[in-house]
Amino acid sequence: MLFWIIVSIATAFLAVALIAPLMRRAPSVESEKSHDVEVYRDQLKEVDRDVAQGLISSEQAEYARAEIGRRLIASAEKDAATPVSTKPVGRHPLAQAFVICLLPAIAVGLYLLTGSPGLPDQPLDARLKNPGKDVGLLLAQAENHLIQHPDDGAGWDLVAPIYLRNQRPDDASEAYRNAIRLLGPSAARLSGLGESVVASNRGMITSEAKDSFTRALALDKNDARSEFYLAVALEQEGRSMEALAAFQSLAKTSAPDAPWQEIVAQHIAQLQKGSTPAPNPDAPGNPSAADVAAAQDMNAGDRQQMIAGMVAGLDEKLKSNPNNFEGWMRLVRSYAMLQQKDKAADALKRALATFPASGAQGQQLVGLAQSLGIDTAGAKP
Repeated sequence: MLFWIIVSIATAFLAVALIAPLMRRAPSVESEKSHDVEVYRDQLKEVDRDVAQGLISSEQAEYARAEIGRRLIASAEKDAATPVSTKPVGRHPLAQAFVICLLPAIAVGLYLLTGSPGLPDQPLDARLKNPGKDVGLLLAQAENHLIQHPDDGAGWDLVAPIYLRNQRPDDASEAYRNAIRLLGPSAARLSGLGESVVASNRGMITSEAKDSFTRALALDKNDARSEFYLAVALEQEGRSMEALAAFQSLAKTSAPDAPWQEIVAQHIAQLQKGSTPAPNPDAPGNPSAADVAAAQDMNAGDRQQMIAGMVAGLDEKLKSNPNNFEGWMRLVRSYAMLQQKDKAADALKRALATFPASGAQGQQLVGLAQSLGIDTAGAKP
């Protein structure tokens, strides 16, 4: 009942606001006579002052008074001939009837047709207790629960992917971290954390994200999400041949109707077109065409072992030929990707012996190590 009272009052105010301009009378045309009389009276006084001061003669004064009188009479006759409009304008009976009767009737009819006048009030607390299929209310209910029970790992595990789907990557990352802390790591939680971190960084695969994906693959070698993002990481690092091999392996091991097949195919096509520079075959550590072909038939574990062997070979070549800046950059990055941070730090130390940290190339090495989470203590000049 309260709803209808509020609606009625609002409708009345709206009707008054709409009708008021239609009922307003036109302003009366103000007669100019009173104004002209004042002007001519002032002119007569001015003539009297000029006579008193001797500025004009009596004959001139009489002539001026006569002229002023003639103008006053002419103005009076013109004012009398002009009708003064007092007729109200803007009174439109049809428009007024539409505003008063038809407009509210149409509004009520539309509400009865499309609204739910019989629906009882639903306070927020009641809606949270019975959210139905409303995802927003379900999430609010879960958040309210987690505020009161922050150690509910299952709750964090539930809301994390919902946050990610609803474009809230920072909240998703925090929820995944809490779920991992309370329930322990799993491939789904680790890859979800990695994807959330990637989303927070606008698609860039950071060291934290790569660490999460690598740990997820260690728990489940068939975790396609982690394989995909690690292949993207290789692509972002400019390691085109390795990225191509990783994407092709993922496409081969995935079901033909897997939802990620289309985007994987796009990456493969882009890499095969040579959209990224081909690696220098003389540069140490780059895979050959035979290596890429062999990697396509390997599972994730064997492929990881092959990559480790290539990194070890690169390390040996750099020991005999340390004057290779790109090789050192690749070696530091490779050890970090393999989660061998101690070897990455040692490689950085050896690289800085050839390219000191005081120089531009040394600064690049230190910056790379910092971005990968490698200890750079003592590396700065």
